[in-house]
Formats: sequence, structure tokens, C-alpha cells
Amino acid sequence: MTTHAKDILVLAATGKTGRRLVRRLREAGESVRAASRSAEVRFDWSDPATWKPAVEGAAAVYLVAPDDPAPVGDFVTLAAGAGVERFVALSGNGIEAVGPGFGEGMAEGERAVRDSGAQWTVLRPNNFHQNFSEDLWRRPLREGRLALPIGDVPEPFVDAEDIAEVAAAVLTGPGHHGRVYELSGPRAVTFRAAVETIARAAGRPIRFEELTPQEYAAELRAEGHPESVVTMLGALFAMHRGGHSSEPADGVQQVLGREPRSLEAYAAQAAAAGAWA
Repeated sequence: MTTHAKDILVLAATGKTGRRLVRRLREAGESVRAASRSAEVRFDWSDPATWKPAVEGAAAVYLVAPDDPAPVGDFVTLAAGAGVERFVALSGNGIEAVGPGFGEGMAEGERAVRDSGAQWTVLRPNNFHQNFSEDLWRRPLREGRLALPIGDVPEPFVDAEDIAEVAAAVLTGPGHHGRVYELSGPRAVTFRAAVETIARAAGRPIRFEELTPQEYAAELRAEGHPESVVTMLGALFAMHRGGHSSEPADGVQQVLGREPRSLEAYAAQAAAAGAWA
């Protein structure tokens, strides 16, 4: 494809934040290179031959690291050497407290962009609203039961649209170099309360069930998930139970100058679209 000196390369361009970011940037008139294994620009973390063609001509990169941290540093070095002047790395709130099995790629992405010599910004969002409606917890909710090992620790869920809008602003505007923005929704709620909100919006009974970590792992294995996924989700919920991501953050307000979208507004729209029908 034709490249331009101000191209923005968006990795994971078919993902929850990536596809929303691509849309926003293009609506704003930016020149965007949408990259993934199945997007218009082919990019595969496991195939370094795809890296250079994807990054050549780009001035900025939205970095969504893979679970495996091994290739991340090499890619960032290559991109900086090819002329990338700005990196915006998607990470996660509480990443410094996650145990082995989850988040190593994101942590390496943070380290790599800080050491790149280019301008860098890190976005650390909480759990996405869209985890309830697009993949992770959609099927259990549609079946009427979401069972997790989380207890009463609250989570200030954040909307993927807000993350994409923040990313677009940071990629194209001044004043964000060296900043780490923690992105959350306006208030923290328990998973049980979130399920109750979704059930009201969907107009049907959906229950939340508390599991022990051992019960949760057993259910995941019974559903056929590989051990790597069992370990990853176990580490994620151990971090949540420790309260490391339970406080609302003001990153959305800092960048966009407005309140983030609420869980209630998200649930009403998702239910109207048939997410849990």
C-alpha cells in the first residue's frame, strides 16, 4: 500500500480498541494503516518478515503487545529505527501487581517504548465494558450465569470507545510524552452489581455466582480452555482480588476533559443491540 510520512500504524486493528481507534482516526482525516493478521496491512508477531513492511512510512504506532513478551522489544527497536516518532502502548491498570501468566507482553511493551528514544505514552485501562458483550463473558451472560472468583472487590469498568478516543487524542496531539494514563469508568462496582445492571438492561434473569479460584479453574478446564488460559485468567483475578485496580482513575478526564461513559449507558445500548438476547 502507499505510505505517507504521517501514517499512524494501528496494531490489533480488528480488536476491541483497535477497530474503534481506526474508525475515529479516519473520521478525523488521519492516514491510518490498520494492521493485524487479518486486516488490510498484514502484521503477525510470530512472523518478523511482516514487521518492516507494516511499519515503513509510519510516524506513530498504537502498540498492542502479544501475550508473549519475546518479540516486543525487537519490534519497537525496528520501528524506531524505521522513523517512528511516537508510540502509544496499550497496557492495563494494576499491571505491576499481576503474577506470572498474565500481562508479560504488556509490561514489556511499556518497557520497550520507554527505552525507544521516541516519544511515548502508556494507556492503562481497567476491564472493558465490552468484555461483557463481545467475547469474554458474553456467552455465560446469554446463558444466564456468570461465575467468577472475585468476591466483593469492585472494578471501575471502562468503555472501549473511551479508550479509543483517548488513544486518538494522544496519537495526534501534543503534550502526552512520558505520560501514563490510567483509564477507568466513573465509579467502581462489583461484578455482581454489574451483572444485575446488565440483567435489568437485558430484561431477563442473569445471575452472578461466586467461585473459589480452584472451582473457577476447574470450570475453565471443563469448558476445554488450554492451561495457558486457565493460568492467565487465574492471575488476572488474583490481581483484581488484591484490589490493585479497584479505584476509579481520571485518565479519561485528563485527556478528553469529560466524564467517562457509565456502565448503565453502555448496558442500555448493548442490550438494545441484542448483546444478551
